[in-house]
Amino acid sequence: MLIKQVSIENNSKLTDIRVENGLIQAIEPHLTPLAQEQVIDATNKVVIPPFVDPHVHLDSTQTAGEPEWNESGTLFDGIRIWSERKKQLTHMDVKRRAIKTLRIQAEHGLQFVRSHVDVTDPDLTALKALIEVREEVKPWMELQLVAFPQEGILSFPHGRELMEKAAHLGVDALGAIPHFEFTREYGIESLQFVFDLAQQYHLLIDAHTDEIDDPSSRSLETLATLALETGMKEQVTASHTTAMGSYNDAYTYKLMRLLKMADLNFIANPLINMYLGGRFDTYPKRRGLTRVKELHQNGINVAFGEDDIKDPWYPMGNGDMLEVLHLGLHATQMMGYTEIMQSYQFVTTHGARVMQVEDHYGIEVGKPASFLILDAKNFYDALNTHAEILYSIHAGKILAETKPAEHSFNF
Repeated sequence: MLIKQVSIENNSKLTDIRVENGLIQAIEPHLTPLAQEQVIDATNKVVIPPFVDPHVHLDSTQTAGEPEWNESGTLFDGIRIWSERKKQLTHMDVKRRAIKTLRIQAEHGLQFVRSHVDVTDPDLTALKALIEVREEVKPWMELQLVAFPQEGILSFPHGRELMEKAAHLGVDALGAIPHFEFTREYGIESLQFVFDLAQQYHLLIDAHTDEIDDPSSRSLETLATLALETGMKEQVTASHTTAMGSYNDAYTYKLMRLLKMADLNFIANPLINMYLGGRFDTYPKRRGLTRVKELHQNGINVAFGEDDIKDPWYPMGNGDMLEVLHLGLHATQMMGYTEIMQSYQFVTTHGARVMQVEDHYGIEVGKPASFLILDAKNFYDALNTHAEILYSIHAGKILAETKPAEHSFNF
């Protein structure tokens, strides 16, 4: 396959990409087509790495309204409703809904997804189902699974044992929810337990951290300290950290030094964080987001995730990372031209770093030929027009192809 005259990640110099045996064989300005070689003329179209969603919940996806709608729109009502829906889980129910959502995500150019899976279930029904899904979708989607203790580790009966069983079954990462534990002390102890277990099983860590508007919720400092002192660093991710949006600036200044030393990852989920955040405020009403711009400016890796797709925490969602990014840039006021041009990194390379897949991700000679061709000359135009994905190519195979829509006007 030969891709002709594209702009790779906004580069003003057009080039060709040759794909052989699923790998990028050459990137040069003018390559001559070989006999029988498929040629795609993508002149002046921008090429970026495939979209990454490093934070979604496939066990709960497509369950909005079951057994009731979350009319209050609060995180805590979402947890309550999910606790009821969780009782109805079956193996096939989870698989059907998860694969449906993964296919929707693939249609929108996603090729890498990390899903949290609730393991506060004595039977681990969802986890066992999603382990099967992870294998079944391998030809077109790289899926990671995080053992997520939705109702706590120390605060849920046999929570420790369930986490260890999940690790033994074969998850990719371990999660935590320290701010939801009964006490601050339980929260700290839960993080220490997760780090010990992750090192024992050689797993990554991705913890729901301070997903609350309470400025006194400061689990992040414990997570970062453990990441630093264990040396796990970039193998650790702090998801949400919405309380950081309520920290005072003096404390945040001190905390930022630790965060840089720890070199861990952050994930913001603009759609859901803004929907759930500030629910107990009158006015002024908080946005419910972490300090994305400040973290990014300090060289700390921040990625965007979708989080929830039609479930008790969010009634909408369509697996489109361009929508996530569009809202995220508005909410964080990162709307400078250069910021917009480079913003694709929040839903591509930054997410790849979270998932620790950088060895086989990116548009470089010798790496798998996995990338997107967008119907725009650069990413600024792509985001502004919500450009169609002309081709989603995964390991040299065309996963999805879109013909540009034709419009006619009678005025």
